[in-house]
Amino acid sequence: MKKAEIYKLMDLIEDVKKLDELISFHRRADASDFMISQYEAKKTKLMGILIDELASPPVQSTQSYLLIKMLLNKYYPAKSELDYIVDSDISKLAAAI
Repeated sequence: MKKAEIYKLMDLIEDVKKLDELISFHRRADASDFMISQYEAKKTKLMGILIDELASPPVQSTQSYLLIKMLLNKYYPAKSELDYIVDSDISKLAAAI
């Protein structure tokens, strides 16, 4: 992996980390749900970009998939995975696992 790719991924991780901190701060401060949802949408978008980058060649590897798992566990800790699944098609896929 080139240094530029590493720095790009590190920047994305740092942005996700900052957004996660903002979300936590606003939840503690009882801020409006609208603001929190905006931060969560941005975090989801950045996580999607980060996952896409890690899952695509030339980065794609068992180690990159483990890193994706680490990121998901850290920034989307599961009470129960099924608690987060509300889409019926996604729940069918989850049941198949």
